[in-house]
Amino acid sequence: MPELPEVETVRAGLCDLITSQTIREVKVYQSKLRYPVPADISARISGQVVQGFERRAKYLLLKMPHEAVIIHLGMSGSLRWLSACTAPEKHDHVDILFTNGGCLRYRDPRRFGLIVLSPYPPAQHRLLSSLGPEPLSDRFDALYLYEKSRSRRLPIKSFIMDNHCVVGVGNIYANEALFSSGLHPKLPAERLTMEQCYALVGTIKDVLSAAIAAGGTTLQDFVNGHGQPGYFQQQLYVYGRAEQPCLKCGTFIETVRIGQRSSYYCPECQIKE
Repeated sequence: MPELPEVETVRAGLCDLITSQTIREVKVYQSKLRYPVPADISARISGQVVQGFERRAKYLLLKMPHEAVIIHLGMSGSLRWLSACTAPEKHDHVDILFTNGGCLRYRDPRRFGLIVLSPYPPAQHRLLSSLGPEPLSDRFDALYLYEKSRSRRLPIKSFIMDNHCVVGVGNIYANEALFSSGLHPKLPAERLTMEQCYALVGTIKDVLSAAIAAGGTTLQDFVNGHGQPGYFQQQLYVYGRAEQPCLKCGTFIETVRIGQRSSYYCPECQIKE
């Protein structure tokens, strides 16, 4: 599933191509995504000029003067920049066509993603209005994490993956940040010390920044807006490495299910107390 670094990679690669461009029409080949693609999407946004292409959490926001298109890539979705004359394939569901001959194509084999319209400003849309701070923003700091974690007994891994706490820390990067912080994924959030919060906030920012710089992580089918894979998987310390030696101490990496997700950790490097 594309996580924050993958979504940010897509945004950065497409932003200059579509900003200031005029939408000619929208073609919908399959409307049955997580939510139905609005039947009037072409009528509502054709002729509008794209003012910006932004990201909020794992959502992409195609901004226009009076409304926005909110896009989520789901489990297997992708956005590609192609020529408008490129014929759609089986899992290509929506084309946003521009007057300059370009096409922003949404592809999603599993159809768990979404494309919806939102009045401006999109931050008030129900999908975005209750989200926590961005992990790379100044608002997400040690004091915020410490105060937010008080009286929270759930495992720290589940806590930092909660979008009401902080957005965009998906499974891959939660595993990696906890390893870098030396924290066991089952450690109750309420037991975090201020010192541990400083360490964890710092490693979350570092891991996500490194992943963005590497173009994200491609484990199965993620590609950016130009069809290229990411390379952060070459820097993973624990994720997907069960029963392999820890790259720091040599102890075998273990795995446990937390919140229905696989969690990877080193029993020597990551403390639970």
